[in-house]
Amino acid sequence: MNGFSEILAAHSLSLRRGKTEVLQVNVGKLCNLTCAHCHVNAGPKRKEIMDRATIDRIVDWFSDSEIPTIDLTGGAPEMIPDFAYFISRVKALRPSRHVIDRCNLTILLEPAYHRLAQFLARHKVEIIASMPCYTAENVNAQRGEGVFDDSIRALRVLNSLGYGSDLPLHLVYNPVGAFLPGRQSQLEMDYKRELKKHFGIVFNKLYTITNLPIARFASYLRHNNKLEEYMQLLIDNFNAATISGLMCRNTISVSWTGEVFDCDFNQMLKINWQSGNRALHVWELDPSTVEDREILTGDHCFACTAGAGSSCGGAIL
Repeated sequence: MNGFSEILAAHSLSLRRGKTEVLQVNVGKLCNLTCAHCHVNAGPKRKEIMDRATIDRIVDWFSDSEIPTIDLTGGAPEMIPDFAYFISRVKALRPSRHVIDRCNLTILLEPAYHRLAQFLARHKVEIIASMPCYTAENVNAQRGEGVFDDSIRALRVLNSLGYGSDLPLHLVYNPVGAFLPGRQSQLEMDYKRELKKHFGIVFNKLYTITNLPIARFASYLRHNNKLEEYMQLLIDNFNAATISGLMCRNTISVSWTGEVFDCDFNQMLKINWQSGNRALHVWELDPSTVEDREILTGDHCFACTAGAGSSCGGAIL
């Protein structure tokens, strides 16, 4: 039993899956950025990308399910060769399904992807975009020099296509360091005020997400001798009220190879669902067996239950 499981037991809590509302697909680790907080260790030299055969098997399974939303993440999901094919296949399904693209914004300005924003708008894809601050200093510190200016340019492109008004555009805040996010509602007001005032940018919602002490962010913490301190911060701020709203309760996570996990963080730690002694692939999964399944946990789960909680949709409380 890990420390997180012990805390759940001490509070007489269990963590089991509810009805699946989202299929989150991590299509690979290739990315044009190398962000300091990245739990995927994504970057320009990564080779892990989903191929078309895997996309087809996932979409075929998805089409037979009643899951209403598919959430594409990475890496920069847009960089896989069959990104547009993936979205086009999903959008052709009946009944229609909702598609989310988790975008780093800067990819929209790359020459090879200059028509991507128009494609996303045409297919009414919801965009959830990484924007860790409304100041250049903090964004560039976390994501690389010049990323803030490129992000602003990309947001202006999206606004010109109706994102932030007619089409959903949400931004994601990650702390630039070893601390918990501030209050989401207040940060959203700050973001909206500053981005509108200085750049004329509008968006719908801000999601605050706690940094997970895994992969590249864990390396940053170790390098600065803050890993134990940060873990203790997460443990000390455990909030039992967040359990019912955790994303692992309503989201199935799928890797670039089609393997199944409870969440994207478990995926990076290779805590996968198994069939016997081998990894279970999503196309082998009977959707009727998912609900009430026990969720696999580890001490990294304290990040999602600290303070107001954290999920792919922002704060839980």
